[in-house]
Amino acid sequence: MGRGDLSDDEWARLEPHLPRRAGRGGRWQCHRRVINGAGFRQRTGPPWRDVPSRFGKWKAVHDRHRRWSADGTWERILRAVQADADAEGRIDWSMVSVDSTSCRAHQHAAGAHSRPPSVPGRRSTPVRHRTDEALGRSRGGLTCKIHVAGEGGRRPLAFVITPGQWGDAPQLIPVLEQIRVPRPTGGHPRTRSDHLGGDKAYSSRRNRRYLRRQIKHTIPEPRDQRANRRRRGSKGGRPTGFDREIYRRRNEVERTINRLKIFRAVATRYDKRAYVFHGTVTVASIRLWLRT
Repeated sequence: MGRGDLSDDEWARLEPHLPRRAGRGGRWQCHRRVINGAGFRQRTGPPWRDVPSRFGKWKAVHDRHRRWSADGTWERILRAVQADADAEGRIDWSMVSVDSTSCRAHQHAAGAHSRPPSVPGRRSTPVRHRTDEALGRSRGGLTCKIHVAGEGGRRPLAFVITPGQWGDAPQLIPVLEQIRVPRPTGGHPRTRSDHLGGDKAYSSRRNRRYLRRQIKHTIPEPRDQRANRRRRGSKGGRPTGFDREIYRRRNEVERTINRLKIFRAVATRYDKRAYVFHGTVTVASIRLWLRT
């Protein structure tokens, strides 16, 4: 076992959720070695062709990562691992915080073909395909943004990838709708926490109207919104509540993002396709959930 590879304990928790191996000449062979190869690339950020030969052929590692990103296999594995953690009581549902981080895109991330990609072996587009490939331009060049919802244990529950110039407030609801932790006993998956925290960027009428019916929240009101509400008088509505003690826990999602960006292929985007980069972030999230 090399540095950063799956330990025996992590492999024991991950193996039951992997796709079944086919027979002789089948499609999936040696899951552990290939997943370690994908993890090596996520952790260190080299080109796929430079993945060490001890993980097998680089093309086999790349193709499996691309296939599992396209058909949603990585996402199903992530939710299965989250379900196991929830059954063991390792998810802190008392507070979920949302935040975003910008990732600089490498020059090799640009130039994707305009033709929509297809899932290998199927006549459909990938699950997380975006026509804009989640790439945007800012003063720093090409960037993309990861919007994260993290639980109290500093692990990501859900995330959404958008171009770098997109705002945070419009992505609050899409991120929360991605939280779906299955229950081992069956029934509807858990989608809500006891409380939600966010910074001023998530303060908007639309978000507060949505959260008022769904979940308790602590989001500070910007100065301009506060002045506008007071100017309108009784039509402006009641003041928003704010609990400083609860708001202090918002640093948990920032620490979650810091743990995600330890993986160099997440901190800097090298993937041309948005669905492949989504799979890269998903693999990094799985590694965080497998750690005790």
